[in-house]
Amino acid sequence: MKLAKTSEKLSAILVMSLCFASGIWAQSAPAKKPVAAAKKPKVAKAAPPAGDATAPAAAPKSEAAGKRDPFAPLVNDKKNSGPPLPPGKAGLVIATVHVDGAVRGANGMIAIVSNPEQSVYFIREGDQLYDGDVEKIGLDGVTFRENSKDAFGKPVERVVTKRIYESAGEQQ
Repeated sequence: MKLAKTSEKLSAILVMSLCFASGIWAQSAPAKKPVAAAKKPKVAKAAPPAGDATAPAAAPKSEAAGKRDPFAPLVNDKKNSGPPLPPGKAGLVIATVHVDGAVRGANGMIAIVSNPEQSVYFIREGDQLYDGDVEKIGLDGVTFRENSKDAFGKPVERVVTKRIYESAGEQQ
């Protein structure tokens, strides 16, 4: 009984392979014509009013089609570790500021500082920065009063001195 079933299966496989090899299999099937996909008519969306601030911004063509931009980097090198900083002096973080120089002016001392993006700012005593203020400017460096919070949320105030030229073993 088993021998009869296996021989029937083998003969069926042999017949199909011969038909396929000789092209009979392909000719017996009716040729299918490519069916043109029914295109949906494009519906124009109404443009939002010019003064509407809640209207979404127009997405780039690749995002609108659901495809990723092939030239966009896969790994983002930017570190967004908090809220965006305000522009100008008010966005300077004391820990990242580098003191480039100091000048004595008619109205007092002016320090020249730069941030990691290499933007240069002129600061005076009493100027408010993002996380503190400028306490004293000397010809050799700047003293900042930094306001921060410890791990438990308690406000901590400390004095940070940044020099133009670091001494041996000093880190800026």
